[in-house]
Amino acid sequence: MKTDVEIAQSSQGLPIREVAQKIGISEDFLEFYGSDKAKLKSTISTQLTNRPSGNLILVTAMTPTKAGEGKSTTTVGLVDGLAALNQKVMGCLREPSLGPVFGVKGGATGGGYAQVIPMVDINLHFTGDMHAITAANNLVSAVIDNHLYQGNQLNINPNQILWRRCMDMNDRALRTVQVSLEGKKSIAREDHFNITVASPMMAMLCLSKDLQDFKQRVQKSIVAFTYNQKPITIQDLGCAGSVTVLMKDAIKPNLVQTLEGNPVLIHGGPFANIAHGSNSIIATRTALKLADYVVTEAGFGSDLGAQKFMDITCPAGDFKPNAVVLVVTIRALKMHGGMMYEDLKMENLEALQRGFSNLEQHLRILSNYQVPVIVALNRFTSDTQAEINAAQLYCRDNAVDFEINESWEKGSKGSIALAQSVVKACSKPSRAVRLFTGDEPIQTKILIIAQRIYGAQAVSYSELALSQLEQIHSLGLDQLNVCIAKTQSSLSDDPKWLGKPTGFTLKVSALHLSVGSDFVVVVAGDMMTMPGLSKDPAACHIDILEDGTVIGLF
Repeated sequence: MKTDVEIAQSSQGLPIREVAQKIGISEDFLEFYGSDKAKLKSTISTQLTNRPSGNLILVTAMTPTKAGEGKSTTTVGLVDGLAALNQKVMGCLREPSLGPVFGVKGGATGGGYAQVIPMVDINLHFTGDMHAITAANNLVSAVIDNHLYQGNQLNINPNQILWRRCMDMNDRALRTVQVSLEGKKSIAREDHFNITVASPMMAMLCLSKDLQDFKQRVQKSIVAFTYNQKPITIQDLGCAGSVTVLMKDAIKPNLVQTLEGNPVLIHGGPFANIAHGSNSIIATRTALKLADYVVTEAGFGSDLGAQKFMDITCPAGDFKPNAVVLVVTIRALKMHGGMMYEDLKMENLEALQRGFSNLEQHLRILSNYQVPVIVALNRFTSDTQAEINAAQLYCRDNAVDFEINESWEKGSKGSIALAQSVVKACSKPSRAVRLFTGDEPIQTKILIIAQRIYGAQAVSYSELALSQLEQIHSLGLDQLNVCIAKTQSSLSDDPKWLGKPTGFTLKVSALHLSVGSDFVVVVAGDMMTMPGLSKDPAACHIDILEDGTVIGLF
């Protein structure tokens, strides 16, 4: 069996101008990055304004495990399956982060015969968007520290600086650092790094409608407080224009293709466990005007990605999904049923039955939003027919549509049935309601998410979190949305608690203002905004041959 890289590198693909023509994009609206990828010019939006919007399909998943559930593979496979049904379709995905690529998770371009290409380029530097976001974010940090050095006319309290530096790599050594240690005029202070995909700059990019909207979000971002507790914004620092200039190209969506030559926009890459977890609304809104069916995904399980997509992304983008595909695997169900990772290839119907409790909670989560749901079983070669039958029976008994996805092995031929079910689901009514109106106090929003999404009984707050809540209230920012940073490995804030946790208290340790994103990041448990590398990271196994072939990547 070929590896993902071998499959991707053996495919020539279509010239990107031909992919654009498939979806009706004129070459006049393309900025080419070689022959296989291009950015869409911002002027395309004026040509699409009066077009009707297509159907939006959200792909989400049960609580993921290290066994891997294949959400991106399902997303790409569904795009190809819909195209095989002669539907006008586009995919919308997030850009991979170098942190997971060189860590343990891998890339975000799908797998097998359900991939987007050029896979290696997309997973590495791509069109430079991540670098632009990192530079724009760190420009703000540089201006803050320069302002302190140059006399601190704004009276910034060095101990009340909220804005953090970032880089697009897992590096736990940078979680807490000391800066400005040299020079008589330097003001030494403690600083922290986020991974780029968890930065407010990334969130603002993905939630902006256009470049001017992005600039306005940047301007109002609170970066620090004075000694008198007055908020300081990027507008106060005077560098909002420079930040926007750095992002003038990164704001444009990137057009690539699946292995079967179908169009996919890849743009923005916020993590769903510490950020809001979906691609840019610019890409999604553009795709909805170009295609009859748009397939997008939200990171990790429905407790994170789908909740944030419905309650953060959809209101900002003014769109609603017509259907949701919930990806499950036999392996994950058995692991949530108490089976050890090393034994997952063995048939175990008892563990499978216990693992259905996790699926039950995710179906309950999605029922909050009143959108038609299809359970897609991403099939692995180790799945037995008895296990597949049990999963199908569970869904039938719970009146949920069920389809098997085999696109990893068979491409579009393995996702035809799923695509047919999606078309059928999109013809049904979809209310796509929100969990709350937005006017509720922040603590109320947190409690609603904790109870109705995670299944918690209550919420507790650290002393730091309580003081931050008081500060947010004093600033009149109670109307902000909430984006909860929580482990992806459990419905609770304890990564070791698999299955369906009950009776627990969600522990809020801190809150971080992200005013430019219109939300507050609520940190639950011990969640870190800068991941670390594993003992044996992928970075130690990747190389390139003399002919340019990349080896060891995934």
